[in-house]
Order: sequence, then C-alpha cells, then structure tokens
Amino acid sequence: MARYKPVDTQPKFVAIDLAAQLLPGTFEYALHHLLEQAIDLRPFDARYRNDTTGAPAYAPGMLLRVVLFAYSRGIVSSRAIARACEEQVTFIALSGDSRPHFTTIAQFVSTLGDQMAPIFAAVLAVCDRQGLIGRERFAIDGVKLPSNASKHRSGTRADFERQATKMERAADAMLARHREADARDVEPSLAAKDTARRERLVRDAAALRTWLTEHPTDRRGARGAVRKSNRTDNESAKMATSKGVIQGYTGVATVDAAHQIIVDAQAHGVGAEQELLLPVVAATTALRTPETMITADAGYHSEANLRTLADAHVPALIADKDMRRRDARLATQARYTALPHALHDKSRPARPPLAVFGADDFTYDPVARTCICPAGKSLYRRGAARVTRDHIGAHFRGAKRDCGPCALRAQCLRTPETTPVRNVAFFHGRVSTRHVNHPALMRDRIDSPEGRAQYAQRFATVEPVFANLRANKRLDRCTLRGRAKVDTQWKLYCLVHNIEKLANNGYAA
Repeated sequence: MARYKPVDTQPKFVAIDLAAQLLPGTFEYALHHLLEQAIDLRPFDARYRNDTTGAPAYAPGMLLRVVLFAYSRGIVSSRAIARACEEQVTFIALSGDSRPHFTTIAQFVSTLGDQMAPIFAAVLAVCDRQGLIGRERFAIDGVKLPSNASKHRSGTRADFERQATKMERAADAMLARHREADARDVEPSLAAKDTARRERLVRDAAALRTWLTEHPTDRRGARGAVRKSNRTDNESAKMATSKGVIQGYTGVATVDAAHQIIVDAQAHGVGAEQELLLPVVAATTALRTPETMITADAGYHSEANLRTLADAHVPALIADKDMRRRDARLATQARYTALPHALHDKSRPARPPLAVFGADDFTYDPVARTCICPAGKSLYRRGAARVTRDHIGAHFRGAKRDCGPCALRAQCLRTPETTPVRNVAFFHGRVSTRHVNHPALMRDRIDSPEGRAQYAQRFATVEPVFANLRANKRLDRCTLRGRAKVDTQWKLYCLVHNIEKLANNGYAA
C-alpha cells in the first residue's frame, strides 16, 4: 500500500512579514500605496481632540484601507470586517494587526460624510495622471437599490393620520370591552395577548403621532407633487423596478468611455431619473471638455433636460422611449414581444388588445368644425385650437348620454369598463418654427448613422461597470439610512472600482 507524508492542518505559530503579503500588481497593494503616499488624509485630523489627553485613535488611513478592501470582496457588515481583521492575513496586513472593533468601523463609515468627496476626487486625479480618463464620451446610468428601510412604512401624512386614528379607535374599543368585563359580578379571565395587543396599538399610534409632529409637511417632488414619506428613512423613496417595488435609493454613475473610470457618483432618494440628469451633468463640469459627449438612456429623457443641455451647449445623446422602434436593425423585434413573459402569471392569460376606431373612422368637417362618430352622434368641440406636443389640432369629446348606452363602446374605447367617453383629435399644423423642438432635434441626431454608432458605445461603457459592482462586488442593497450616508457608501463602492482599474493598469507595480 502506498505511503504518503502526513498533511498537518493544526494551528501553528508562524512568523509572517505583513508587508510581504501586499504583492505588487494587486488591488490591495495599489490601495495601500494610494492611501499612504498619493492621497492627503490630514483633513481627518480635525475629527480628533486627543493631542494631549484621551486614548490614541485608530488611523483613518488604516480604517479606510480595511473598509475599501472589504467592499472589494463583497463584505459590507462591520462585524464581518472586524472578524476578517482577526482571521485573514491580507486584512491583518492592511490594518497592521490593529484589530479594530466593529463599532469603530461602523461609526467611521457612517460619519465619513463630506470627507468622502475629496478622497474620490483625489483618486480621480491619480487616474487622470495615469491617462485613464479620455474625456471623449461620458455615459450616465443608474441602479435602484433597496435601503435599510421598510416600504410598508411609506405614505403621505394623510395616510399616517388614518393609520393612527384607526389604531387609537381599536385600542379604545378593546379598553371599553375590558372595562365592561370589570363591571360584571363575575369577572371573566382576560387574555394576556389582548392586553399586549392593546399596548402595542397604543404604542404604535403614539409613535405615528410623534412622527407627524416632527414632520409637519409632506415631501414634494420636482414638480410640487406630494411624494410618499417613509418613517424609517424619510430620504429614501418607493421605486418600481423589474423585480417589484422597493424602498431605496438610486445610485447614479458617470463613466468615462476610455477605461471605464467612474468620474462622478451620486445617490438620490428619487425614483424618477429625469430629475437627476442635470445635477449629474453639472457635477462633471470640471472634467468635461466642450467636445465631451454625454450619453444616457430613455429614463433621463425630457424636454426640459434637452433644452437645458442645448442652452448650455453640452453635446448629448439622450435616447427616447421609441428609439428602438425606429431602428431598422430591430424591425423584427415585435415577434419576441408576442411570447409570454417568463415571470408572467400563466393562470390568468392576458386579454388580447382590441382594435378600436381610429380618427379616420370619424367624420370631421374642418370648415363647420364638427365631428360625427361611427354611431352617428355629434361630439363636442373642446375649445379652440389646442397644442399637443407642438402639433395644433381640433379636439372633440363625446357626451356621456351618447357614449354610455352606445352599442359600439367595445369597438370605440380601449377600456370601456373604466373610460366614460371617447376623445378624438385632428391635427392640421405645428406651432411657430421659432419654437425649438428639442425632442425632435434629439431624435434626428440619435437616428443618424453617426448618432447610432456613438450611442451604441454607451452600452460597452457603462453596463460592465454596473455588472462589476452588482455581480463581482455583490452590491445588492444599501445598509445605511439617510441620503448622506447612502451617498458615502455608493461612493465607496465606485471608489473600489476605480482603484481596481488603477491596479489592473499597473499602478505602483
């Protein structure tokens, strides 16, 4: 029988050269070199007041090295980071065997605040000196991440008022039943869970009333509409994603096309990406040249955004929702939309869309300014010439007494069970040519061969960046609360991506 030397896996005392664990060309070596020699961390000194009294503090550079390296390995929990500083040799080397407590790590990350932006800018300056920022084209995109907040605690002040009133009524009703039972000659036994439930209702209602007192107004959107608040993180937002509704933040990144360096990173508690485009473009002013092309998908498309970019003479290609439909290369894509969705509920098949009457089925007299529907009924004219997306037309509306009992409702209305009457418009011109139609100009620009080629490169620029952050770095949620803290965490992840790019390009090797 063959004999082998034994393999001993028992713990041993081994002398380790910690500096030798950081090998040139690796992420951890580039990270250590950046924070030790290339970035000025002296502004962190203002955090501490222990020059003559108090215990020595952990060096901010060491804590930042440990946190960034942990994020590069998909480790976000402060307890897991502290445990890694005791067990994993690379963490021990980066921390100098300091073994910081998890509360120290958590407090450091949550209080980085405004000090994170200068560090991010300093790493960008190093990337620029290394020739990694081309400034030819910037691609903007975002990702919606769930946060450390419950979406079930979202609503307007009116919603919270109704909830508090309902809880108080339920608690009063339970108290009345208990008092009625106490007045009887023979007192029945009261279930302990009823008492506990009443106490919980009173406590929750009091918490709601306190929150309403501390927040006397509703949140407002960019256009003044009421935006739902959240009682666990009021700066987060309820967002619709492809995987359902989440309570969280939108992390926006601006990526340079040359080497996929993230030149700007911001987190916002906003689900609508349209209102995020202009702040992101403004943040990259110092890095852009007059020829830098800004590209973004249809989520950032709006007439106001396009007008502002045009007035500022910023070259941009912002897609609209119909861009793909106009692309001749995708002319056959409709055959795939006929297939059922993989996650669709097949127990109740969707109703096929009905072919309804179009404007050509109505009899319109432009001289008499009248309109007759297919059922022979006259429609009311809605005002004088109305403008819809720069088109001037005559608008007509049916009467309820005619549309309600009409036998052709199913052929005239797409949703006859919810739509009361039919509306129809006949267009005959456009507004004055002195008005610049920025969406039309953008469509012409993006539909040109050059525009299609430039926009197509956006996918190769920004999508691998988000794939690296989401899949490789396992960024699937925000663990902090408050926009400032979430913005810091988002910048930390984007900083990891940039340092990784520096390491892959031989920085400090």
